Amino acid sequence: MAKVTATYETMLVFNTKLGEDGVKALVEKFKSLIEANGTIDSIDDWGKRKLAYAIEDETEGYYVLYTFTCKPDFPAELERIVKITDGVLRSLVIAK
Repeated sequence: MAKVTATYETMLVFNTKLGEDGVKALVEKFKSLIEANGTIDSIDDWGKRKLAYAIEDETEGYYVLYTFTCKPDFPAELERIVKITDGVLRSLVIAK
């Protein structure tokens, strides 16, 4: 039986108060996590942008869009890890 995989996108918004090194570490952490569980198609680094509204008293966030292919059970685990990771202001995982 063939492995069932699907393509997903996840947008993560990191807290800019972590500094450049802190943000890069988180970008790399999630890149490694996704690579361990699937295949990364692309990483689109949008950089620092103004937020539409303040989140946790922050007015700027660092945006990164990951596009990846994995088994259907991984996105739920990714969301769980994102929720318990300090420095992530917002996240969204969708099936393409």
